[in-house]
Amino acid sequence: MTDPWPASGLDLHIDMDPADGRRAGLERALRAAVRSGRLAPGTRLPATRRLAAELGLARGTVRAAYDQLITEGYLTARQGSGTAVARLPAPVPVRGTGEAPDAPRHDLRPGSPDTSAFPAAAWLRSARRALGGAASEVYGYGDPRGRPELRAALAGYLGRARGVPARPESIVIVNGYVQGLGLLARVLGGGAAVAMEDPGAAFYREVVRRNGPSVVALPVDERGARTDLLGPDVDAAVVTPAHQYPTGETLDPGRRRALTGWARDTGGLVIESDYDGEFRYDRRPVGAVQGTAPDHVVYVGTASKTLGPALRLAWMVLPEPLVEPVAEAKRYDDHATETLGQLTLADLIESHGYDRHVRACRVRYRRRRDALLARLRGFGLPVHGIAAGLQVMVSLPAGGPDERDVREAADARGLALGYLGDRWQEPGDRHPQGLVVGYGRPPEHAYAAALDALSATLADALPAKV
Repeated sequence: MTDPWPASGLDLHIDMDPADGRRAGLERALRAAVRSGRLAPGTRLPATRRLAAELGLARGTVRAAYDQLITEGYLTARQGSGTAVARLPAPVPVRGTGEAPDAPRHDLRPGSPDTSAFPAAAWLRSARRALGGAASEVYGYGDPRGRPELRAALAGYLGRARGVPARPESIVIVNGYVQGLGLLARVLGGGAAVAMEDPGAAFYREVVRRNGPSVVALPVDERGARTDLLGPDVDAAVVTPAHQYPTGETLDPGRRRALTGWARDTGGLVIESDYDGEFRYDRRPVGAVQGTAPDHVVYVGTASKTLGPALRLAWMVLPEPLVEPVAEAKRYDDHATETLGQLTLADLIESHGYDRHVRACRVRYRRRRDALLARLRGFGLPVHGIAAGLQVMVSLPAGGPDERDVREAADARGLALGYLGDRWQEPGDRHPQGLVVGYGRPPEHAYAAALDALSATLADALPAKV
């Protein structure tokens, strides 16, 4: 008896309409799968004998269907290589249909590291070590708080490198900062009011709103967030003390004390996003606020800026009363973060490969920052946030060319930038205008050309400053 599910071969789902007949039905089903993209170019098809057995068809019927589709150009066949899906000509794009825009030629948007610098060799070594000796239970369902190996490694690293006192039991691993912020907002509940920095990332404000709480604007000036304005009507405050996004300001020591004093006096919760906090260029990285008030501050860190956002690995150090509510919310959100990346990152930290990578990135990004500042110097524009991070903010002169002028000149050169006007909670002409220029995103070989495009863009938009 032929086994309908053999141990070898290729699986192929075919949805045939019996009304079409056997051969015509198979042809129609394969043709539709290729046209829709469900069978991608280059996909190998099962051998005719195997597919015939699985579908209950004669082998000659399958061979005839394959031959017809080869003739029509949907499939290809080579001796010794079997039958595969052909590469069809790409359709001509139709303008105005809402398709995704092309990637910019030069990308100086903030918010991303240079992903070409991902430490692939070190990551693979850690993966081999971590998985080579892993027990079989690591491939099962995980704890919503995360793997104990990673929580233990982070407890040591964060205390040593970021001044964050943490026990493994107080750490919850999440799928990026966005999930962590959403879980905290959900635990706070629909009646809560959350203060968020203004200007700030509009996407994060929306994450909080969609999980229940209302959002209150927390103004930012040259000394960072105005934490001295927090009052008892606010339940939580989301801040980026090490390097505010997008202004780049570091939270003033007096404001840090005002922040923790507000939390102690009112029972409010501080949510500290350590946005690119590892990258400090003028002195050692500024320690986390959490270290001065661990019972009132949630510390949120992420691998997105140090390694890459594709990993979807972040961590929250929580006050003890919040650990179980957050873990329970995560259980019903996605059950648990994937395990293999957690084990690999734990080994990378324990072997100090993570430290070596961060230090190398710090040198690379400082060199990029210095090159950017050299280009900006000739335009006479104030530059903020140069001491740390992966971006600077460039103020535009009041009454002079505005963001729209720069955007038009940048678009003409295929240059993507960030704009301060997009970051205000209530957009409008009354706000200061500026550019948010990231220097982390381009790969090394493309950075000089991106700076050339920036210089030319500013020369076009600000001719009097050249």
